Amino acid sequence: MADLIVNGGKPLSGTITPSGNKNSALPVLCATLLTDDKVTLLNVPNITDVEKLVTFFSEQGSQVLWNRATGRIDLDHSTFDARRLNGELPAGMRSAVLLFAPLLQRMKKLAIPTNAKGCSLGIRELDPHLEILGKLGARISRNGSLTLALKGRFKGARHWPDYMSVTATENFAMAAVLAEGESVLINAASEPHVQDLCAVLVGMGAKIAGLGTSQLTVTGVKDLRGGTFTINSDHHEVVTFLALGAITGGEVRVKHSLPQHFDLMGRAFAKLGVKIEHQGDTAIVRKHQKLVVQQPFTANLLPRIEAAPWPYFPVDLLPCMLALSVRAKGDVMFWNKVYEGGFTWMPELVKFGAHVVVSDPHRVIIFGNKPLRPATVEAPYIIRAAVALYMVAASIPGRSVVKNADTIRRAHPNFVENLRSLGAEVEWK
Repeated sequence: MADLIVNGGKPLSGTITPSGNKNSALPVLCATLLTDDKVTLLNVPNITDVEKLVTFFSEQGSQVLWNRATGRIDLDHSTFDARRLNGELPAGMRSAVLLFAPLLQRMKKLAIPTNAKGCSLGIRELDPHLEILGKLGARISRNGSLTLALKGRFKGARHWPDYMSVTATENFAMAAVLAEGESVLINAASEPHVQDLCAVLVGMGAKIAGLGTSQLTVTGVKDLRGGTFTINSDHHEVVTFLALGAITGGEVRVKHSLPQHFDLMGRAFAKLGVKIEHQGDTAIVRKHQKLVVQQPFTANLLPRIEAAPWPYFPVDLLPCMLALSVRAKGDVMFWNKVYEGGFTWMPELVKFGAHVVVSDPHRVIIFGNKPLRPATVEAPYIIRAAVALYMVAASIPGRSVVKNADTIRRAHPNFVENLRSLGAEVEWK
């Protein structure tokens, strides 16, 4: 475990080029198993989960060349040997579930230990994945281990899950593209990273209609081809560095900012008095933002930022807005409609002097602009919560410590280096 040592109170200013989207890179890497043709991926972030997938592919005989400095990965799965797989998927990687559909397509049978657990954010269940794969023709049995079997190809089907699940939608897409006939998923997730995966699959020859909507219609094809594909910027990282500029009073520019996805995120900033500008695909937060909570026309209601599946405000970015609100003049409610454990780290925020009321597991109220002090805090195993604690520390003059903050490295391969380029005094220890 590594700690972040922060000497705060300094405006952060400069220009950032964000990393490739972790949540796009992982399913796209898994999707490369759907072809024996060579696939090249560009702008792949150098993070631990990518390392685990690359190691897994190599252990099964695939040819993988990864240039970490340039973010290029060349993959050739024509030498993948299913006999090497002993049932163990990459350890400590919740998104290993994204291997279910591609491995079934390739191996026709997959047996894995039933030890999947939840995480700090709440229960992460396998049922939505198993329901989809079962609907598309996989046979599922449980007898000491979870066994998935597929005779021939997946079969086209219609499915309407209980709720929008990003990874279950991605498993659906990876199963349906090579299925016999047409498959329809209603109540599909439509996050940017789901759109990215579907766009890559289409580039490989898949037939998918409804990208970016809550209904995906997939017409199966017999095979997919290779190609070269670029991982899009991480909109989480774009927002993170804009928020860091705003909370420290600096001016930050973020390149490749995906402005087409930014309307609602920009409105969330505006609710806290922060204006985001766009020049082409560069997003800018100017220095000396006012940080004043904007009052709604309905005066008897608290201003609020609600997070839920896309196209709502992204739930993973709620902690960044929450950190900003600690510095903003006024009160605001945050509503996490997805995870029951999303606010368990509020006691750490209070150590800085923040005034927080936890209404229930899904809602908190921040009373902003209170006197703050440096502190030593414990980061939870939630990427953006650890970032939010750093944000608050960076806005306070003096030395703070964010302990066990290395969960940030799961999504930000160059976090400290980028911070230092903006003028931050921060180091890992």
